[in-house]
Amino acid sequence: MESSAKAITKENILNAYYFRHATKQFDASRIISAEDFEFILETGRLSPSSIGLEPWKFLIVQNPDFRKRLSEVSSGAQKQLAKASHFIVILARSDASYNSPYAEYMLKEIKGMPDDVFELTREAYGKFQKNQRMLENPRTLFDWASKQTYIALGNMMTAAALIGIDSCPIEGYNYEAVHRILEEEGLLEDGLWDVSVMAAFGYRAEDPPREKSRQSLDKITQWID
Repeated sequence: MESSAKAITKENILNAYYFRHATKQFDASRIISAEDFEFILETGRLSPSSIGLEPWKFLIVQNPDFRKRLSEVSSGAQKQLAKASHFIVILARSDASYNSPYAEYMLKEIKGMPDDVFELTREAYGKFQKNQRMLENPRTLFDWASKQTYIALGNMMTAAALIGIDSCPIEGYNYEAVHRILEEEGLLEDGLWDVSVMAAFGYRAEDPPREKSRQSLDKITQWID
């Protein structure tokens, strides 16, 4: 592991960030290999989340008819849905409260906490959610869970760029219409999940028209010594 880590240089990583851009036009003839896409998904799976709850699910939408239905209600994804090698709809949990069965499952079954540790953790978790005013309404709690999915999304896009694969995060969709489509297909599991964000992966059809533009580091940082 140590030798592998040393092989990844800071220059490699920065080059990947310069390479990555929000790809609009994908080359439909180029398909990501199963091995490479599993690697991308694995970086999402291994991503950190608050309290380690992993409040996400990745729907990989490859069915052409399903993609067409989504494109009709997703103005920001029409080009990508038509030609991207792989398309993901990321869902977030709607029931990630400290006293939910899901939280108990994650902490006891997945994290392996004994009962006494679980009770202490759940108490602390409850105070955290109350202090952050997450429990005031269902939307506030969902928005918190949705924030976690963006960590996984960012990691997957960076991982893709590191191996020369393009991506595009997508928020341009009609929420109610996409929600309805997924709900009709039983993909939201009776309200346990809801739509957070979308992403397309594949290979660019052409290079971006201009160099990456960002504010300088001194414009976005302030040191408090």
